Amino acid sequence: MKKKIIYIFSTLILLSLGGCQKLDDFGDTNVNPAATSEPTMSALMANVQAGLGGYAASTRPGLYGQYFSETQYTDASLYSLPQIEFSGEYAGSLMDLQIIVDRKESNNMVQIAKILQQYIFWTITDRWGDVPYSQALLGVKNANPKYDRQEDIYKGMIDALTKAVGAFDASAVKGDLIYAGDVTKWKRAANSLRMLMSLQLSKRFPAAGGYAATQFAAALNDPAGYIQSNAQNMTLNYPGGNYKSTWFAIYNGRKDYGESKTMTDLLGALGDGRQKAFGGATQDQTAGNALESSNVGVPYGLVRAKVEAFTSANTNWARILRGDFRKENGSIVVLSAGQIALARAEAANYGWTSESLPTTYSLGIALSYEQWGLKAATDYLGQASVALDAPGAAGNLKKIATQRYIAHYPDGMQAWNIWRKTGFPELTPAPDATNASKQIPRRYTYGSTEFTSNKANAEAAVAALTGGDTQDAKVWWNN
Repeated sequence: MKKKIIYIFSTLILLSLGGCQKLDDFGDTNVNPAATSEPTMSALMANVQAGLGGYAASTRPGLYGQYFSETQYTDASLYSLPQIEFSGEYAGSLMDLQIIVDRKESNNMVQIAKILQQYIFWTITDRWGDVPYSQALLGVKNANPKYDRQEDIYKGMIDALTKAVGAFDASAVKGDLIYAGDVTKWKRAANSLRMLMSLQLSKRFPAAGGYAATQFAAALNDPAGYIQSNAQNMTLNYPGGNYKSTWFAIYNGRKDYGESKTMTDLLGALGDGRQKAFGGATQDQTAGNALESSNVGVPYGLVRAKVEAFTSANTNWARILRGDFRKENGSIVVLSAGQIALARAEAANYGWTSESLPTTYSLGIALSYEQWGLKAATDYLGQASVALDAPGAAGNLKKIATQRYIAHYPDGMQAWNIWRKTGFPELTPAPDATNASKQIPRRYTYGSTEFTSNKANAEAAVAALTGGDTQDAKVWWNN
């Protein structure tokens, strides 16, 4: 049966951890309970939310953004062709959420499903660029959806989030693992997503009165509010057992990834105490040093023999997160107060809002530290590489982007996004890169099945890319 049925029916997609396979991209890890003839809405909601950790803990974007280094199988960090299918994400989590929307069992569950859909679509368009959006998930009504332009996708996502915030009522919510049906918190999360999405468009709409600034300000000033404290963070709390934290799973019998030397060098140069939480000395949760930190970053972008020589000589190389932050029943933060405060600082620096730049900036750093149970050194903000000048000053964006980059760790998708949009922090491509350009990839290329199952629309999307369907082509907002 042709691949185009992925747009019609949900399928069961399992990730095998056997052999040399690894957690390379969440697009292959959806598990879909909607395959039953009568799906339960609460089960669909819970299953999708449990899988969100795969997006907030995605490794390939984190390799491109240099949060991480590969320690054994180094193909992704050497920029092998990222020809990856997005079909599983449409047939899995997105379709599960669409079932909730279509069944209309509970209005508030419908609004939460729409919010989660926009988050997932956001990660998809930021990886590939133009993808199916407006005609996706329509079932038999459209088996060959067009690829929407990324500008239209962004505007569609922001509009959908705006409408969801205003559409909540008093109906019951079941299966909500994130906010336990608390509508107030979901509204804050949706407004926070609106702010981050709007900010991602700053290169395309830089003006204070432009689309991005207007949408950012609308979310900022929405009466429902936005995430302002770590108690309001959008967090996945895994119970363990069948629902293990993604960061635990990534080291469950494997050790393919480490915190990169790029990251440890950056934090070391700033005297940044968050490194105490960001790197762990071992992947073994039962070892005597399981709760010890490590600042021994793994060199980035080396062939296997070189990197294995390093990890053999430095057995305390930094694993991603200290052991107590990646337990089986650990938590993964999707959105945090520190991240939103620093986004507000970037917007204030552009002149998009009247908020105080120094206040939002220092607040964002303080909240980021607090998220990890830490407190910044008293002289941290006074460093030349951290302190800001007046709004709009030439060096401010580099410092704000760098702090945003640090605050989003270990969300690799955001690291890659921040770097692609701003150019900061300044990243050096992999020394042993195997791609022709030797440059850090700017996007994933379309999977091969798209050119057989949805050929005309896939080819139209390729034609719209400057330079064609390559990993060096920039997505719309990056131009």
